Amino acid sequence: MKLIRSIKLNSGSKEELLPNIAPDFPYIASRVELDQYMGKFVPWHWHNAVEVFYIESGALEYYTPKGRTLFPAGTGGMVNSNVLHMTKKGMEHTVSFLHIFEPSLIAGGLSSRIWQKYVVPLITNTQAEIIALSPDVAEQREVLDRICGAFELSENDFGYEMDLRNALSDIWVRMFELSGPFLEENGLYDRVNNKIKLMMTYVHENYDKKITIGDLAASAFTSERECFRMFHDYLRTTPAKYIKSCRLQMACNMLARGQEPVTSIGHLCGLGSSSYFGKTFRESMGCTPLEYRRKWQDNDR
Repeated sequence: MKLIRSIKLNSGSKEELLPNIAPDFPYIASRVELDQYMGKFVPWHWHNAVEVFYIESGALEYYTPKGRTLFPAGTGGMVNSNVLHMTKKGMEHTVSFLHIFEPSLIAGGLSSRIWQKYVVPLITNTQAEIIALSPDVAEQREVLDRICGAFELSENDFGYEMDLRNALSDIWVRMFELSGPFLEENGLYDRVNNKIKLMMTYVHENYDKKITIGDLAASAFTSERECFRMFHDYLRTTPAKYIKSCRLQMACNMLARGQEPVTSIGHLCGLGSSSYFGKTFRESMGCTPLEYRRKWQDNDR
């Protein structure tokens, strides 16, 4: 099981890179300590792989374009394929366990009956962004038990891959049954979702340059008015705040992992002069850029 303390995003987009996922067995088991993440949250992103999770301690907030779901310790759920999401922790020390896998792993092939009958209807269900599981509901508690049980399988045991795929298939078919009440929205949500991803990608590619709302809207072939509406309705923020947040994330990465002078990072991230950068960073992160660098580089030693 891999200990995760940060995520990596594909250059030019907000799609998460999963470098440890093998093409011949596309699965990763992860233990996530969100307290160790920069800012103690995971920014908006997506991935083709499905994310099945269990909250061991603390509490985690999952945000998707359709809203916020709180997961306290003992609960869990699933984030569907290609769904935009971000997570924030509460005040407590928060640890979660993740099964991350490509849906094709349980289907055996994209032309198989399993893929067509059980996988496609769920991963294309635009209402099923996130499925929450509570131990207070008997059938959901059974799924949580199976999610936890799958983490106990050992890679060193003979037949591990078969046992794991069987366990994930069992979890999947139960999730499929629980997703029954979700209804389709005639493709409208998919179109909006794709436009938001295009605009997020544009910001990620151009965070170090001047970005106007007109430029941002044009990147998704939409109007400025629609741009404001989509950010408000789906990400619950404004375009300007999102751009600023992206620039601050880049600054955090440079401070924690790079060697660039602190006085230069503001310009490199599109946050202007060193004095403005220092003021903005301190207001958002609660410390100066130099204090932040010392903290995270000391942690890596």
